[in-house]
Amino acid sequence: MGKPTRWVTDTQPGHSQWYIDRFRRLTAEGADLAGEARLLDALVPPHARILDAGSGTGRVGAALAARGHRVVGVDADPALIEAAQADYPGPRWLVGDLAELDLAAQGEPEPFDAALCAGNVMTFVAPGTERAVLSRIAAHVHPDGLVVVGFGTDRGYPLADFDDDAVAAGLRLEHRFATWDLRRWQEDADFAVTVLRKPAA
Repeated sequence: MGKPTRWVTDTQPGHSQWYIDRFRRLTAEGADLAGEARLLDALVPPHARILDAGSGTGRVGAALAARGHRVVGVDADPALIEAAQADYPGPRWLVGDLAELDLAAQGEPEPFDAALCAGNVMTFVAPGTERAVLSRIAAHVHPDGLVVVGFGTDRGYPLADFDDDAVAAGLRLEHRFATWDLRRWQEDADFAVTVLRKPAA
């Protein structure tokens, strides 16, 4: 692993277990936790191979797998990956630093049709690694594949910086929305969902 992520440095002790418990409770209560998965499912072909980058407890990747996609989830927090493995068998869940992502070394050499980076993941990576994270994610996606990223606009990672980092990672902006259910983008929106494409070779 590289530099400690903000998930480690900017949260209180016990945060990972709180997060695990929270989403298990929401699942038990029947909360709708599949909005991100519905959007990506509409953008990719059936049975797509999808990278859940910053997969957390696995809720999004599991929803995509339930729709017939082949999912590999990666998160830097071993506790979250352990919870995903326990709660959602089927997808492959791996511990890994997104800034140094090398899934071929972990037995997953096949490129992905799309990658999803939901749940404010980009605002939790180690400071200064955002461009490396996008570059390593893009490196794992087929030419003409998608990278879909969502995060709060008030969480310390300006959209202008994100856009510059995406271009530097070889990605092209195709769409931007204010929510995962495709509300129209406005400059004062407090959340951004960005659909990026890796240009065809």
